[in-house]
Amino acid sequence: MIVFRTIALFLIFSIFHELLISKERLIIHVTGKPVNLKSIEVFFNTSPSSTYCITMFQAMNCSIPINYDIHLSRLLTRQGSNPDPDFTPNPDMIPMLQEQCKILVVGAGGLGCEIIKCLAMSGFKVVHVIDMDTIDLSNLNRQFLFTPDDIGKPKAEAAVQSVMNRVPGLQYVAHFKKIQDFDDEFYLQFNLVICGLDSVAARRWMNSTILNIALQHESIIPMLDGGTEAFKGHCRVIIPTTTACIECNMDLYPPQQNYPLCTIANTPRLPEHCVEYAKIVLWPKEQPFGEGVEVDGDNPHHITWLYKSAVERAKTYNIPGVTYRLTQGVTKRIIPAVASTNATIAAACVTECMKIATSSYMYLDNYMMFNNVHGVYTYAFQSERKENCLVCSRSTQEVSFTPSDKLQCFLDKLGEETGFNLKSPTLTTVVGNTSRTLYMSNIPQMEQALRPNLEKTFSELEIVDCQEIVVTDPGLKVPVHFRISLSSKELEQ
Repeated sequence: MIVFRTIALFLIFSIFHELLISKERLIIHVTGKPVNLKSIEVFFNTSPSSTYCITMFQAMNCSIPINYDIHLSRLLTRQGSNPDPDFTPNPDMIPMLQEQCKILVVGAGGLGCEIIKCLAMSGFKVVHVIDMDTIDLSNLNRQFLFTPDDIGKPKAEAAVQSVMNRVPGLQYVAHFKKIQDFDDEFYLQFNLVICGLDSVAARRWMNSTILNIALQHESIIPMLDGGTEAFKGHCRVIIPTTTACIECNMDLYPPQQNYPLCTIANTPRLPEHCVEYAKIVLWPKEQPFGEGVEVDGDNPHHITWLYKSAVERAKTYNIPGVTYRLTQGVTKRIIPAVASTNATIAAACVTECMKIATSSYMYLDNYMMFNNVHGVYTYAFQSERKENCLVCSRSTQEVSFTPSDKLQCFLDKLGEETGFNLKSPTLTTVVGNTSRTLYMSNIPQMEQALRPNLEKTFSELEIVDCQEIVVTDPGLKVPVHFRISLSSKELEQ
């Protein structure tokens, strides 16, 4: 028994010692500097018997500085296995990357937090972050830059402050605004844009902005688009005027879940039906926050009202499952998020950012899919440009009607998710050398005044064959030209 205890104690001591040595090796790898064993316990803030586990941010919280140059020099001062033909190893690229390369991150949510962290740990020291959202309690399970004390604060500001507290020497700037609040001059200052968005509309707007800058200002700003949905995700590289853009592949984005109004109003079966009823039927009817006030998914008072109304509706039909979080998710069309998927896609985006910024390796051409539902599956392919893309082709779109078709038919075609997916279009044309607005949806007074035009035919509106109608939409930065082709048979009659 004594011999057994002696052997057991020896083995335990050996394991503890190996853990300490492993920790020391890891710290040397992260910081680039050797440390003694006494400082290791301060570094880990744990006992020697704790599990061998460390994150990069734990390392940043200690007083030992992280030596980025060691890691960057391995990439930039020697040839890799798949180098860009134009790459020449040069140590001067390290200060360029750290001090001159300016990155814009759009979105500071689950994916955005991971992107910001990866940029900081990769040596990018000049980064701007845009996000219009504030921190909610439900964000804390995956958006690790935030703490309970940050609830209610702007995500961009809290994320920037959090990472700057951990990593010295960063020049990160937060913008608590919408992306539409900035003009082209703001976006022109950046070398590269990384999108970590959960909104297709915001992606489309950024995409059209980057393309417009390339054509109007002759400045190419590469854009990296990352997206996640539960255990699936993607990373794509968009080089304006060269590769396929967001608009080229709109069919890759699944349509949003919509519920039939008859089901919502008469035979609700799901908790989502109750929430939609409160939003679509009760809100316009009761106008709880004043006439003309629309539902704001980021306003907690609006969500609370919808939640209470949905609960009452659910009680009437004995439908369980209506929660505040479900109400918020249905109202904002929130996509389920998984932290590990966010981390994977963020790492892929920042890796491509490093490749493009330094030309050290061939970058992704141009779409990578990730699926972690059953095991891990990735697939990269070249997404092709669409010849008649609304944005990058700048070509006139051909649409066919008959002279007896109403303008409403054209408006319906613009709004189809399988077609052009323009939700709030303004239609203008030229009739007799005079510019004429046919319809405007985003200004209530103008919409009401021009609404009768929707019931008029093309003939009544004096629209002739091959006439162009210019369409503008808040979702796109550039106008789209449509050529109306009217049926020749009806014209002959």
